[in-house]
Amino acid sequence: MTSRRTPRLADAAEIAAARNLAVSRIYTLAKERPLNAAGIAFPEPAGKKAGGARVWDVSVVDEWFAGRQQPRLLEHAPPTRDPQDLLTAAEASRFLGYKNPNQVTTFVREHPGYFPEPDVVEEMPNSKKPDSGRRLWRVQTLLDWMATRPGSGKHAGAKRAAPALPEVPVDGDPDELLGATQAAALLGYKSVNTFSSSLSQGNLPLLNTADERTERGRRRWTRRRILQQAAQRGSKQ
Repeated sequence: MTSRRTPRLADAAEIAAARNLAVSRIYTLAKERPLNAAGIAFPEPAGKKAGGARVWDVSVVDEWFAGRQQPRLLEHAPPTRDPQDLLTAAEASRFLGYKNPNQVTTFVREHPGYFPEPDVVEEMPNSKKPDSGRRLWRVQTLLDWMATRPGSGKHAGAKRAAPALPEVPVDGDPDELLGATQAAALLGYKSVNTFSSSLSQGNLPLLNTADERTERGRRRWTRRRILQQAAQRGSKQ
């Protein structure tokens, strides 16, 4: 007899925090649900907390977000360009075949770890905000992402391998703050995307709370916390 999965439930605040969104955005998605067709609408709540707050099945919500952030671009043929050309977020969106010129910006802002980090960040001398440079991606970086992004599947011409993760020493400063790419490497994942997916599914509970968030909302953890999670993960395998 197969036992039924006990769903992990989360309220709007928890869902918003996990995806670096405003809580109001989750409430708006839930409110607009009756206006959208099945398959497009935000998932129905799975119940309510004792205080009356709605809660959702995390795995169902993850599937819904994954469907939104992985549009079908398999038949899109990017224009021929020098692999070293640098593109802005809007130019990158058009190059990848998205109708919305803000699609790449949305990926970066709302789905940390899903889209590659910019290859170059140009400083804005007149800006008073930290970390506000203009982000640029090389054409080759975008082509690599198209070939290996989650949900892309195997298709003709997809010969590019996912970028290798860096080597991260385990005996470094335990209080050094590390990003998703370095955390993925320390935890033994093959890519930052598989790490981000596992994190969103609640498989890395010690990393649910970040030790720091950058101006762009990127989560960072101390090496100590990541290694503690690695030890816990290893003991369960």
